Amino acid sequence: MSVPGSRMAAQVLQTHTPKLFAAAVSHAAQLLKKGEVVALPTETVYGLAANAFDPAAVGRIYDVKGRPAHNPTIVHVAEIEMARRCVSKWPPLANKLASAFWPGPLTVVLPRSSSVPDIVTAGGETVGVRWPSHPLIQAVIRECGFPLAAPSANLSNQLSPTNAEHVLKGLGDKIPLIVDGGQSQVGIESTVLDLSVAPPCILRPGMIHEQSLLAVTGELATGAGVSAQILKSPGQLPRHYAPKARLVILSWRDDSDLKEQVLAVIRNMQQSSPHPLTPDTCHIISHTRIPSGTGWAQVSVIPHDPEAFARALYAEMHRGDAAGAELIVIEAVPENAEWNAIRDRLSRAATP
Repeated sequence: MSVPGSRMAAQVLQTHTPKLFAAAVSHAAQLLKKGEVVALPTETVYGLAANAFDPAAVGRIYDVKGRPAHNPTIVHVAEIEMARRCVSKWPPLANKLASAFWPGPLTVVLPRSSSVPDIVTAGGETVGVRWPSHPLIQAVIRECGFPLAAPSANLSNQLSPTNAEHVLKGLGDKIPLIVDGGQSQVGIESTVLDLSVAPPCILRPGMIHEQSLLAVTGELATGAGVSAQILKSPGQLPRHYAPKARLVILSWRDDSDLKEQVLAVIRNMQQSSPHPLTPDTCHIISHTRIPSGTGWAQVSVIPHDPEAFARALYAEMHRGDAAGAELIVIEAVPENAEWNAIRDRLSRAATP
């Protein structure tokens, strides 16, 4: 017997042959045209998509995710003309940035058009727009003929999914369809650049770095508007991108130094834990000072390269959660600009 309002497990469609790809695009578009939400791959992370021009459909995104109403969503398009339908102004700088970085992991924030409902922008007068590079979501958008609001396909504030299995574990009983488009190749969310102010302002760092943007814009600001009452971009809440396990960021000299620091963290955690905690429930994620595997639940190594690190980061945290880790320790990353986006995600994920 089914419970009223409940769902069966989401259908997962593969896309690794032309026939399967076409079938997945067709089925996803049919559901989206009916006002449903579906999980789709992008090159950054998997998104939970709905018709961006349909407030009831976008409302389902918020319901499924448990997303707070003051956190706006990004609108995804598949051509410049579709982007222009979402905004009331399209300045020359928007054209330059689109030519340089679209399709790709850059979101631009501009004054919204009347076509974009309040729920998409959290009541604000601007909207974030992005043309993703993943061929699957591009094909679905073209098949639909309308843009898609698509925040990450996970429960609010939790780890973003970078493959279909992550979505299935988190939302599999809440949505009708997940399209499996493989592992996300960027691995963290897009750079968000606010073009509604001068100079343009980076609202969320991403893997399109400040220096690349400066080559097009000539000048940039960072962080303005983050404390505003109405948010212009997702990814600005203090706690975000967080695993179920407690996450801490540490630097260590050697194995004994790491063990000493972890034991100090565990002693602090023990004060609020109903059961004993030990290092063998700890998952270590390192990139430079690789600890021995002895005494830890898991030790993962990500290459000391920002692109490779971003691609693997969420998957490794998902892996720790799936193994039942109580604590995830990540080796601190460098302070230079290439690592800004990763430091941002880690600091928010580690916020209590």
